Amino acid sequence: MKETKNRAARDIIVVGFALFSMFFGAGNVIFPPYLGMESGPQWLAGFSAYFIADIGLALAAMFALLRVGSSEAVLQRVGCVPSEILMCAIILCVGPMVAIPRTSASTFEMAPNLPGVSAVVFSVLFFALILALCIRESAVVDIVGKVLTPLLLIGLAAIIIKGIVTPLGTIAPEAQIDSAVVTGVKAGYQTMDALAALPFGILVLQSVVDKGYTESGKKFRIMSGSSILACVLLLAVYMGLAYLGATVSAQYTSEIGRAQLVMAIVEALMGKTGMIIFGIVVGLACVTTAVALTSSAAAYFAKLCRGKVPYKVFVIVICVFSAV
Repeated sequence: MKETKNRAARDIIVVGFALFSMFFGAGNVIFPPYLGMESGPQWLAGFSAYFIADIGLALAAMFALLRVGSSEAVLQRVGCVPSEILMCAIILCVGPMVAIPRTSASTFEMAPNLPGVSAVVFSVLFFALILALCIRESAVVDIVGKVLTPLLLIGLAAIIIKGIVTPLGTIAPEAQIDSAVVTGVKAGYQTMDALAALPFGILVLQSVVDKGYTESGKKFRIMSGSSILACVLLLAVYMGLAYLGATVSAQYTSEIGRAQLVMAIVEALMGKTGMIIFGIVVGLACVTTAVALTSSAAAYFAKLCRGKVPYKVFVIVICVFSAV
């Protein structure tokens, strides 16, 4: 019994770490600091609105999926055909049409410049890595949860703790925006995590079943525990990043770009070493998100085709299309 509980706890941590990395993509790195800078003294209100619109909606979608058993069942109240059209639109939006190519572009833009490497070469290499990580469907969650997420969390913790211990400045007396709450809601929704929750749910639910949790009660326990763990980790990271932005609210205005603000904060905190760490953090965040999006999109389309086109074929097509 004790061994079973220990195994369940380990699986909750692995799946929870994987979920954290799936949701924590390129947009999640740049939105909170910028919101903190714009909100100034209202950064906590802005962050709270951001978190509700981002992870609050995503968590609601995950529990809705758990309750009815599949992402298709969540949408089926609008009818069978409309639900499939809606799900395809969501998958394409958070997949090869928008979000997956953005992961490569964001990594190239925000990572330290690689001498002699063009955007084209980088894109090919990036999606070759994604292809290698995604080609075995059953291994995706374990690769992300056991290997990539701990490295990502260590890098983020180093930057955030440094910013809390030695803040870059005092918080400006006034906000730069009319409503921190409205801006927070918009920024939270723009991360697209609310949309990504359903395809991510497909991937995570399948992983939980593959681990041997086939009974509904056990599936619910593992999935709900993992979702809450991911939620707590995201809460800590987003709050830290928003605070870092608030500490430079007297130094910068909205004229600076989101990516430029994050890089300026990291360089001021930790110098060139920080920039290298940040480059690794951005790269890991984008890789984990791209892996999750590619795998979940391929799994959905393979299921939609009733298995006539294999999962691996969809992975290859999505990676090639996204690289182009």
